[in-house]
Amino acid sequence: MEEGRRIKVSVIIPCRNEEAFIADCIDSLLANDYPHEFIEILVVDGLSSDKTIDIVKQYSEKFSFIQLISNPKKIFPAAVNAGFNASSGDVIMIAGAHAVYDSKYISASVRLQFELGADNIGGVLITKGKNENFIGKLITATLSNPFGVGNSTFRTGSDKVCEVDTVFGGCYRREVFETIGLFNENLVSTSDMDYNSRLRRNGGKIFLSPEIKVEYYTRSTFSRFMKNNFRNGFWVIYPLRFVNTLPVSLRHLVPLGFFLGTAGLAFLGLLHFCFWWMLGGIGALYVLAAYYFSFSRAAKGGIAGAFIQPFFFVLLHYTYGIGSVFALVKLFYCRLFKPAIAKSS
Repeated sequence: MEEGRRIKVSVIIPCRNEEAFIADCIDSLLANDYPHEFIEILVVDGLSSDKTIDIVKQYSEKFSFIQLISNPKKIFPAAVNAGFNASSGDVIMIAGAHAVYDSKYISASVRLQFELGADNIGGVLITKGKNENFIGKLITATLSNPFGVGNSTFRTGSDKVCEVDTVFGGCYRREVFETIGLFNENLVSTSDMDYNSRLRRNGGKIFLSPEIKVEYYTRSTFSRFMKNNFRNGFWVIYPLRFVNTLPVSLRHLVPLGFFLGTAGLAFLGLLHFCFWWMLGGIGALYVLAAYYFSFSRAAKGGIAGAFIQPFFFVLLHYTYGIGSVFALVKLFYCRLFKPAIAKSS
């Protein structure tokens, strides 16, 4: 990139059945202070069955730089790849449809990418619930609490620029795709973490800046909360069927260890009561830590929510861990009964 000239930005929005979110997402990008003549917005739709396509078509008819692309494979990595293949920008920005972007999001991303020499840069998520009822607020608080999601900096926040292992969405130099290739379409989930892991192994730098802000709307219903936890836990482990190295950080494996450890102690307790004491001690420490983090960030759910939130921590960690266990079982089954799949590094 040459300092002093405008950089063309290709914004890729993977989506499917996002009629409740897509208009707000596009409106926020249109309201950005980056000149429209240097932006193209590529909405890659995975065969939506709701009104998403109709909504996007209305925008594409009004703005020539907004394009609707079909994604017959329906999955996120295929959407990113289709968007990249149709793009012409020097910078590739992946934008989640469940988000509303700050007015300086694009300009700050491009400027900081140049200033920091970043191969990928992203910002801080301000997590919100589309459902602002009591349960929705608790789910939102759980997914933005360090006790719930660990050291996931883009979720928990940072007051300074820092190098990280992954970011939400991401603003990439085009050369990154030309050098390390496209997203792995075998990875229905965690493909973004896999891509950032590949980027770092190839010497790339990923930065997070608090100057880049985005409001992200969770699917804040109890059923979606449970389903997403299980799915995320499953795809922490299952990528090993397709790649040689887990594309995740240690924090993603903690729920698996927590579930196996406590379940193992419960089983051993049938053999000797001392294991029940060990399990009780771990449980007590967990509850104390959960209440500490609940009350230290009690603003979203209030005091009443802080008393109940540890229950949501338990649900998050256990359903996530159970998802990882199911992935281990499926990997074992596939190794025994299904043909081997060529793995990528």
